[in-house]
Amino acid sequence: MEHLTPKPQADSLYPKIEPYEYGWLDVSPVHQVYWEQCGNPNGIPVIFLHGGPGAGAGPMHRRFFDPSFYRIIIFDQRGAGRSRPLGETRENTTPLLIEDMERLRRQFGVERWLVFGGSWGSTLAIAYAETHPERCLGLILRGIFLCRPSEIEWFLYGLRAIFPEAWRRFAHFIPANERNDLLRAYHARLMDPDPAVHLPAARLWGSYEGACSTLLPNPDTVAHFSSDPVALGLARIEAHYFTHNIFLPDNSLLDNVRRIAHIPGIIVQGRYDGVCPIVTADDLHRAWPEAEYVVVPDAGHSAFEPGIQRELVRAAQRFMHRLQRVSLAST
Repeated sequence: MEHLTPKPQADSLYPKIEPYEYGWLDVSPVHQVYWEQCGNPNGIPVIFLHGGPGAGAGPMHRRFFDPSFYRIIIFDQRGAGRSRPLGETRENTTPLLIEDMERLRRQFGVERWLVFGGSWGSTLAIAYAETHPERCLGLILRGIFLCRPSEIEWFLYGLRAIFPEAWRRFAHFIPANERNDLLRAYHARLMDPDPAVHLPAARLWGSYEGACSTLLPNPDTVAHFSSDPVALGLARIEAHYFTHNIFLPDNSLLDNVRRIAHIPGIIVQGRYDGVCPIVTADDLHRAWPEAEYVVVPDAGHSAFEPGIQRELVRAAQRFMHRLQRVSLAST
């Protein structure tokens, strides 16, 4: 099912909310993963998966969900946000992130949960659901990214066609003789232990991604993505994952999508998403026609584009009503 949304309305997020519990989980000798819970402790569990990889989650992400209904579980993936150590790439792979989700699920005594993820979070959500379909009540996905080589190539070079100024700042940080392989050049600098080397590269990478993430220019988004704590985790871990093809076989997410055909899903995609172009969401929906597909006609990539923000809240509300009906029917 596909439909176009009406023009965006006012801010539709729920009010600010604080966690009722938070902490860090030791997931390896190297990594401690930050987690928090807010909303209704006895509610339906929903797990939020942030983007990047490496971008981390924030207080705004709690506000997509009705806190009177949902038990909202948020965590920062390895090396991201409040997890420790920031920007760490050792023992940091997609299968290990899936294992971390399972550790959290068991720690919280959750049998099944709703999985919500955007951009890289959609990648991880699909990978998790294909590995553990029996643990998923449903999927809400935004700004679809399947991490195929064509998508990584687009991010590194194709965006020049839409954001030439941002791309030029990003690319020209690298000497001309290395620009034929921007990923390798950035990866080398981002992995350098000297902050004088890796921080300028991280800031440029983050600024580039932030500048390309909204339909209209948004200086606040650029400032957030280029701030040192966000930029270092984002740039270093993205370059790490892109260099290693996200540690999954080629095209594995689409090849295995029938494993999740029975899981209710809602895909929300901005028509003018520059970072994760709509062709990827279209490919996913064609492979998974059972999912509802919502195209926001006047939005870019960010979850906080007005139309996308509204549709994500609506998606969580639709699942709330669906899960209420299921609960009533089982009693």
